[in-house]
Amino acid sequence: MSISAEAEGLESRNSGSGVVIVVAGAVLGVAALILTARRGVTGWPFALTFGVLIAVGEMVQFRVDRTRNRAPIATSAALGYCLLRGPEVSVPPEVAQIVAVAAVATAIGVLPRIVAGLWWDAVVSCRRLLSVGAAAVVFAGIVPKDLSWNGSVTHALPLGGAMLLAVSTAAGLDAIVGAGQTTERYSKPFPAALRDELGVTARIGMAMAISGILLAAGTSIAGLWAPPLVIVPLLLTQFAFRRYSSAQRTYRATVRSMARSTEIAGFSSPGQNARTAALAVAIGNDLGLTPARMEALEYAALLSGVGQLALADPSPGGASLLRTREERQRAAEIGAAVIERSGVLDHVAEIVRHSNDPYRHGRANNSAIPVESGIVNVALAYEQLVGEGSGQSPAKAMESIGLGIGAEYDPVVVESLRRIVGRGFRF
Repeated sequence: MSISAEAEGLESRNSGSGVVIVVAGAVLGVAALILTARRGVTGWPFALTFGVLIAVGEMVQFRVDRTRNRAPIATSAALGYCLLRGPEVSVPPEVAQIVAVAAVATAIGVLPRIVAGLWWDAVVSCRRLLSVGAAAVVFAGIVPKDLSWNGSVTHALPLGGAMLLAVSTAAGLDAIVGAGQTTERYSKPFPAALRDELGVTARIGMAMAISGILLAAGTSIAGLWAPPLVIVPLLLTQFAFRRYSSAQRTYRATVRSMARSTEIAGFSSPGQNARTAALAVAIGNDLGLTPARMEALEYAALLSGVGQLALADPSPGGASLLRTREERQRAAEIGAAVIERSGVLDHVAEIVRHSNDPYRHGRANNSAIPVESGIVNVALAYEQLVGEGSGQSPAKAMESIGLGIGAEYDPVVVESLRRIVGRGFRF
């Protein structure tokens, strides 16, 4: 079972919300095109300039994390086009024209990616279009057409406030939609999913929103000389994000290579670590863990068997549960020590160190022990009972694990596992 969707190409998410978002984005875009065609395009130079920026931004989009692609230039340009209002813009673009330009530019920008077979998510592009439409409606609704930048504080303050409100609306809408998708796809509690989305918005989304405000203000005052000046810092930021993304991919590949070492040595069955990690991630989502804790949990589940390499001989079929309590805890301690030597995975080492502690003598009496340790413990036990070649049914495995609730296994984690299995989780 794949833990992360790293595949290139067009991603089609089998979710009802994804279909609704794509349909809503397509309908909005087509309706805006029809209205714009009837009324005519105003301010062609600005429409063309911002359309080109959006298209280029879509073309060079990239993936910062493992959830979705980011297009900071396209997002900032689309928001900037929404907020044009100044002496250099004689006729501000209407809402329909803003959406139409964003829709056409997005289609033009993603076309080369589709032809080249690069990863592209139609849902994310439609989410961006819906957010831009919301920002345009809010800004047009609260800013009179005769209000523009003229150097006075009486104009600057309401314009700046309206811009912040518009981009905040766009960010808030995207966060709510994203949280709903996460809840549907990963069964993560909506409040926790919304918390995560708002966290991403605060770090990345608002940076793009502020860039959009600067782009709009600069263009409104200085004309088309402003976009190149504002886009240059965005290009440098995008380059830095790409470097960070590349480092993260290398980081994950290193962890997976370490995890496979136990399979190569015969201390775990083929795919056992990946299956354990997949189940641990599912439990973590169900319990609403933060993204940082989810990443540490996944790494800990992948590396939970590293310490077995120090044991005299492998367990039959990688069934570490057949070993004595002392052997398992010694392996966990050795594994934690090995992980700590990396110098950057201390938080993961702490999870692994306690991953074989019985609940009654561990977390039940010591709240400092992370719940992630209990998750890895339960996930590993379930995998060894149900995983490849074990032969037990999910119901039988749950019955076996249920006998250890409160003594061996954390009751909260076991209840989460019960919900996940009840929803049809399979390796």
